[in-house]
Amino acid sequence: MAKIAVIGTGYVGCVSGACLADFGNHVICVDTNAEKTNSLNKGIIPIYEPGLEPIVARNKAGGRLLFTTDLEAALKDCNVVFIAVGTPPKDDGSADLVYVEKAARQIGKLIDKYSVIVNKSTVPIGTGRKVIGWVSEEITRRKQNIEFDVVSNPEFLREGCAVYDFTHPDRIVIGSESERARNIMKDVYRSLFLNEKTPYIETNLESAEMIKYASNAFLATKITFINEIANLCEKTGANVRDVAKALGKDGRIGSKFLHPGPGYGGSCFPKDTMALARIGKENAEAQTVVEAVIEANEKQKLRAAKKIESVLGSLEGKTIAIFGLAFKPNTDDMRESPSIAICEYLAKRGANLRLFDPAAMKEAEWRLESIKKSIFFAKDEFDAITGADALVILTEWNQFRNMDLEKVKEVLNAPYFFDMRNIYNPEIAAAAGLHYCGIGSFSK
Repeated sequence: MAKIAVIGTGYVGCVSGACLADFGNHVICVDTNAEKTNSLNKGIIPIYEPGLEPIVARNKAGGRLLFTTDLEAALKDCNVVFIAVGTPPKDDGSADLVYVEKAARQIGKLIDKYSVIVNKSTVPIGTGRKVIGWVSEEITRRKQNIEFDVVSNPEFLREGCAVYDFTHPDRIVIGSESERARNIMKDVYRSLFLNEKTPYIETNLESAEMIKYASNAFLATKITFINEIANLCEKTGANVRDVAKALGKDGRIGSKFLHPGPGYGGSCFPKDTMALARIGKENAEAQTVVEAVIEANEKQKLRAAKKIESVLGSLEGKTIAIFGLAFKPNTDDMRESPSIAICEYLAKRGANLRLFDPAAMKEAEWRLESIKKSIFFAKDEFDAITGADALVILTEWNQFRNMDLEKVKEVLNAPYFFDMRNIYNPEIAAAAGLHYCGIGSFSK
């Protein structure tokens, strides 16, 4: 049983800390925001993540999980320290390591015994070596000789499925050259390590850091590829649903991430592809595929908006209902969501927007501040489509998947239905009297 400190109670830190406690470890999560730590200690979760609240409550009650602002006290009780702070993109696309450096230097100032410092944040290749340097500098200033090891242990959490992903991982990547640190990490993940189905991959620091970027860039590429195939299908008479199904049956390709849509968003794919492209430039090894993916994804967002305009004609004075604002279902996260670019485009063309999302309405209020005069926030789906000239589905929440389309047709002012996630059968939509426009096939 390990004693663990987690620095940062954002998405990664909160989920990781709670799940590590659920594995039987004693975990102290540290954050500089006293209001947030007080709320967490009361069981109030600051992020929308299904299944997280009961895990926090269970482990709080069991005495295995605590939230605090006191890093010094936390480090006295722990020999494993996870850095799970944000690495937001700079203007040039590179990852900003200011919070990682601050955490590393704080650790160097405070540790008084051998510690394993685990980088959970997504960071550029070479950051682990920088963390070693930052911690060493602070220990040297104290004129002490305290041993430590740095480990890269990237996260692979999908928002909306993060608890499952942490407790049922495809692999655990441990980047370290220290056998002592690797053994301690095996103890941290003992519950998973005993499960023979969970591969345990040991690498050096740089390889672990690269694995995270390469994984996200590959998935972003796969999404962008099927989006471009879908666009071509619309021009040639092919149907992307059939194409994607056949592609997915190929064992070399697989069926995941072959669902066309208005582009990817979120906290990971946009940030990590930009960072990887920047790392390539800094090392004179251009990541041309990734650079093309970034460009194509931005075009895909606008292409979806322009498709609506091309069907409806002039948008001036038109009312459009938008279902789904989060970048994916089961989250309230709108970071880099296609809905932002699409809503802004439609509003600037004169459209009035009636918006509804099961979780992201609060975030939408400030994300869409620039077009607030064109927005009405609806209380539910049918409130959103009342009097609308078109319905657009941008996020495939389950509650949008089985609507009474005949009732939708009755409530809409005009029968236009833009299904940007292909969750409806075109023939069924057409039979209900709707002018259906999906992605990757001719409109019905």
